[in-house]
Amino acid sequence: MNNPVEPLIESAELASKVTTLYRKRTEKAESRFNTRLSEALEKHGSVPQMKAPWEIWQEWFHYATDVTQRSVLFWDILRERGNVFVEHRQAGKPPVLYFDYEVIMDGRTFKQPVNYALVRIVPPEGVTVDDQRRPYVIIDPRAGHGPGIGGYKDDSQVGVALEDGHPVYFVIFFPEPEPGQTLLDVCDAERQFIRDVHRRHPESAAPVVIGNCQGGWAAMMLASSAPEDTGPIVINGAPMSYWGGAWSEDEGENPMRYTGGLMGGSWGASFVSDLGAGKFDGAHLVQNFENLNPANTFWDKYYNLFSNVDTERERFLDFERWWGGFYMLNESEMDWIVQNLFVGNKLAAGGVEKLKGNFFDLRAIRSPIIVFASMGDNITPPQQAFNWIADVYQSTEEIKSRGQVIVGLLHEDVGHLGIFVSGGVARKEHKQIVSVLKSIEALPPGLWGMEIHEVPGDGKTPGYEVSFVEHKLEDVITRLNRFHREDEKAFEAVAAIAEFNQRAYDLFARPLVQAFANESTAEAMRTYHPMRFSRWAFSDLNPFTWWLKPAANIVEDNRRDIPDSDSLRQADKLMSEGISASLDLYRDLRDAASESLFFAVYGNIFNYYLADQREAEIQAEQVEESRDLPWIKDALKRIDQGAYPAAVARLAVLFGRKGVPIPLSRIELKDDFIERNAELLPDLPWNEWRLIRGRQDLIVKYEPELALQSMPTLLADPEERARFLTLMERLTSDPELPEWLPEQLDMLKKIRKLFDVETVESLAMKATV
Repeated sequence: MNNPVEPLIESAELASKVTTLYRKRTEKAESRFNTRLSEALEKHGSVPQMKAPWEIWQEWFHYATDVTQRSVLFWDILRERGNVFVEHRQAGKPPVLYFDYEVIMDGRTFKQPVNYALVRIVPPEGVTVDDQRRPYVIIDPRAGHGPGIGGYKDDSQVGVALEDGHPVYFVIFFPEPEPGQTLLDVCDAERQFIRDVHRRHPESAAPVVIGNCQGGWAAMMLASSAPEDTGPIVINGAPMSYWGGAWSEDEGENPMRYTGGLMGGSWGASFVSDLGAGKFDGAHLVQNFENLNPANTFWDKYYNLFSNVDTERERFLDFERWWGGFYMLNESEMDWIVQNLFVGNKLAAGGVEKLKGNFFDLRAIRSPIIVFASMGDNITPPQQAFNWIADVYQSTEEIKSRGQVIVGLLHEDVGHLGIFVSGGVARKEHKQIVSVLKSIEALPPGLWGMEIHEVPGDGKTPGYEVSFVEHKLEDVITRLNRFHREDEKAFEAVAAIAEFNQRAYDLFARPLVQAFANESTAEAMRTYHPMRFSRWAFSDLNPFTWWLKPAANIVEDNRRDIPDSDSLRQADKLMSEGISASLDLYRDLRDAASESLFFAVYGNIFNYYLADQREAEIQAEQVEESRDLPWIKDALKRIDQGAYPAAVARLAVLFGRKGVPIPLSRIELKDDFIERNAELLPDLPWNEWRLIRGRQDLIVKYEPELALQSMPTLLADPEERARFLTLMERLTSDPELPEWLPEQLDMLKKIRKLFDVETVESLAMKATV
């Protein structure tokens, strides 16, 4: 940016955009508020009917009785929540897994101890698993809570995998980290876990690894460092590209991505860890989650409990048992996460070092990757779940050249926690992922969208049909990022400022903070943290709660509730909606102001100080023609190499149906054909086959005529040529396969002509118009 006026122009444009977005955000927030109030009035604000005075008195008496009884039961449930919190802590905060389990490997006994362990899920009574089927390994997030959310109930990731007959393993962790433990030590321990699972099932394919939220990037790091031991990778709601998010007036806001910048970078996490005597309290992370939705945190979840106090007790306490189990991280772990991922966003860019001079490279992953995200997730928005693909791969062609299959599945509205705990999501999305993984491995290399359509079922449960649609990486990223990721420029400024602030804190403030902090003060801070205090202070440890249990027993014996249709019940629901809508309005205005402040500060820093550097990097990355890219050059050099496997893969590309969805049923027909004709097909592992297939895709795309004409060169061996022609004959005469399209028949004639083989008349009968 040689023109000194250009930063001024860029800043003026940024200011205009930020101002416009802030205005539209606030208008949208006000509109949502008014709409909610109008809907609440329409639903709950019926005009009171004229009644006699004694009827009014009687109605008020019944309502007051009901409210009093509800209040006693409500506060008693909160007392029970406090007891559950205390008992869970005294028991060592065990995982909240619904299923029984046995410990297989305990990381605390490793040469470099870590507070992780591998457990095997014990199938419940009536469920049979086959040890020769592919095992599943589930990694839960270590983001303040304890493990177990992936197996929180029967309808869960664990449940659907067991139901399908797979052995299931779970990576758990303990409340306190081991001294000196680092995230790289954890990654090494998980690598040992996955190898042990693979060793225990020698007759099955490599294990499926499922990573939830931050367990997603742990699964990706594991797969890139041990590709030979990992099968398909499923990452659910995983923030792989932390800078991504929606930035337009008609899309959802993602306030969490601005937190690091507004706090001045990573030094805040270091400060809190130093106050904790070298440990970071996970309660801070949970509190951040709660601050995202003040309406639910301070009102909705409690009013829902109050309003449905007779039926909500068990569900509320079960969830709070997990939500209130706060776990610790070492200072070095939290610093690593914040500096490399939250602020630095280095994983996808290949900037995370695993050993000196050796970095994690996600391109090393050879197994299919399934990415599950939701449009309703404001913690891990779809941009954070998918943008990493464009950071790792420059184009769709590079994905294919590396033989990689990436499948995206996008939910319309479920929230972040719903991705992991919703029974509906488990029965639909997670169950379908389990059922189609074998078919996903058979997909050609590329970027695919997985679509699940509901169809009539058995009358009790709906059925589902799955299909796959191929996409271009460039189109997907453009669709998700309306401003072509221009908003991420400001985060480059955040990273630069964060590094400066971190060094300043390390040099000037950290020694002083560490000198004043000790284990006693740290434990006091943890004990009186609002997230803990609000629980244990309202338990049986508090003598002022002694009367709640006997009072609740009396209420349960004499319960007199009133129906929801009662006019006074409708009035308190109307009041609740007004409070909830007001808190949502506060949240929307707060988030809009935070977003505007973030871009006003860091957008200008980028324009004035970092734009030149970024422009030079972009120019260095630009390539005039896609044919000049190294992976395409490499593929084209192999146009007459590869012999029989390359010829079969090229045949599959030439015969492929272009631009149409692939229903699961067609993939299953292909799998059945492969099984019946295995002797005619190359005996290769799936990852090697996908690599060959991806190269042939590029060869056919860039040199279609030469790809066809060089087929005889690939099959110079007479035996391989005869085998290939036999395969073609079976392919075209198999009655189980779909009818051939006219363009496929034309291609078949061209290939036969190359080998001087006459076209059989029966082929014409299989043509469709």
